[in-house]
Amino acid sequence: MPDGYVAVIGSLNYDVLMKQERLPLKGETYVADTVFYEGGGKGANQAVQCAKLGVPTYMVGKVGNDNFGDILLEKLEGFGVHTEHVGRSDKDTGLGVVHVLGDGSVYASIITGANGDFGPEDLKKMEAVVSASRIVVLQLEIPVPVVEQVICMASRHGVYSILNAAPAKAIGREALEKVDCLVVNESEASFYAGETINDEKTAISHFEKLTALTGGTVIVTLGENGSLLCKGQDHVVVPVAKVEDVVETTGAGDSYIGAFAYGKYMGKTDEEACRFAAKVAAVTVTKVGAQGAMPLLEEVELF
Repeated sequence: MPDGYVAVIGSLNYDVLMKQERLPLKGETYVADTVFYEGGGKGANQAVQCAKLGVPTYMVGKVGNDNFGDILLEKLEGFGVHTEHVGRSDKDTGLGVVHVLGDGSVYASIITGANGDFGPEDLKKMEAVVSASRIVVLQLEIPVPVVEQVICMASRHGVYSILNAAPAKAIGREALEKVDCLVVNESEASFYAGETINDEKTAISHFEKLTALTGGTVIVTLGENGSLLCKGQDHVVVPVAKVEDVVETTGAGDSYIGAFAYGKYMGKTDEEACRFAAKVAAVTVTKVGAQGAMPLLEEVELF
């Protein structure tokens, strides 16, 4: 195991993506245009983006003893992600069903499955993985108590932690205070701030309620309006990298997180890492899917 890698601890899903012009009406059977099958889950997606940018990346999570689990591990390994810390569960592999509409918007439902199957032995193994890593990336598609304990592990070992608090769930204050970088979108920011945040103006108005939750950095992603980078009482708006043809946005958020982790791994400042992540996410939305659409470093440099 190399010294100083990125450890992504989170979810792995087998995704079914259907491209269609609109969602079906209640009671209607609507015929989609095309279907794609991809590896997914926020954790796996973020690990893939890190690995595709050239960072040594280890995935930690659970898949089922089924064909979907086999496929996901094969896909991750194909993208250069180390999978020896992905366990097998008696539960089915997590599943995502994603509707991609003509304007690029995305509607998704997921089945947790094996992603929820963590026990004390799994946490013991995580301690060794976390202690030897340089950066730990987490999301909330695995049980919150596991996330809280890993955050505390990272803090104890002096490892930089990134928490993508998605989907938004209640997290213990003790763990949140140990997070080095909290990343949320507008709806998640609203949940944690207790205020409606739906654009740049409202994000700026309420960002101090988010930074009060953690002693570290907070990033609020604002879709096509870029992102708001906050620390203490300071903030800066980082614009989105413009692209002419948005195909769909399925993997944009996870691509951003993976690229931000890469930036921090490479010693960039928070603002430099945010600007780089915006560029990487912009390349991702020019293709269909998540992991397959995420760019290699040379593609980003050519953008």
